[in-house]
Amino acid sequence: MREQLEQQQSWIYLAFIALGLCLGLLAPEPMAAFEQALWPLLGLLLFATFTQIPLLQIKQGLQDTRFIAALLIGNFVVIPALLGVLVVWIPLPLPVLAGVLLVLLMPCTDWFITFTHLGQGDAARAIAATPLLLLVQMVALPAYLWLLLGSEWLQLTLSPTLLSAFLSLIVLPLLLAWLTERAAQRSATIERATRALGWMPVPLLACVLLIIAATQVTQVLTLRQLLGHAVLIFIGFLIVAALLGKALGHLFQLPPTSTRTLVFSFGTRNSFVMLPIALTLPNGWQAAVVIIVCQSLVELLGMVAYLRWVPKRLIPSKDTKKADAHGK
Repeated sequence: MREQLEQQQSWIYLAFIALGLCLGLLAPEPMAAFEQALWPLLGLLLFATFTQIPLLQIKQGLQDTRFIAALLIGNFVVIPALLGVLVVWIPLPLPVLAGVLLVLLMPCTDWFITFTHLGQGDAARAIAATPLLLLVQMVALPAYLWLLLGSEWLQLTLSPTLLSAFLSLIVLPLLLAWLTERAAQRSATIERATRALGWMPVPLLACVLLIIAATQVTQVLTLRQLLGHAVLIFIGFLIVAALLGKALGHLFQLPPTSTRTLVFSFGTRNSFVMLPIALTLPNGWQAAVVIIVCQSLVELLGMVAYLRWVPKRLIPSKDTKKADAHGK
């Protein structure tokens, strides 16, 4: 049942975003009142998500050194370098660029595992590597944003509002999740409760997306032309990410399942973890929120395409290649 929910999450989010846009247009004042519920929902969402990441198993995730090296090089060296080229080549307003960079710079730590499993990747390696990805990105993201956006972004990151959001909505849920996982090792009741929390990320994220769509609908209408450009960037990113995963898998001589895992890691970005940061930005930067939600939608639809393309065409198994050759 839970796997079916996760399989259909793309369409659930699409439906909730569409509903939010309609409610925002038809009843903007009542929907504005729901914005106060956004922060508690985000905090609960991130806590529920972090509890599903095996934070206590970082050492186990480091055993396959070739896979980990390819994963880290792709996510934290090659992709930021490509985005640096994007910053130079494509002139975008700074708030839009901030949204693009916030959402594309760092790898996903939640539905990456789900889509890796559905796309015939190595879900065990994905689970083991996820805590490492989460910890590295918390250190790397501020440095990359400062490098690519300059001193104006540095001033924003030092604002009390943004630092407070980072501590209360990212660091605190992460710390609580780690403590919960430790407690679950000693208590069967807490372990069952932790498993039950695994049902929550999809409905919670759907509610978050509905509220954001309803409260940001005017921004969506204002940015509709720029959103078209952003969609093209996000589609192009998905294609490049898949080819990068295949290339690094070949370079590091990884098996097809591990190579597919690279592709799904590079293709999925940590969108909703970045939402608390984007939501605290000043009024002139609120476009970043719309860009992040837009990327989430493009990415989820892209993952539907990945599930058919990656295991069957881009990185087929050796048995599939032999069967195709025999058929010819």
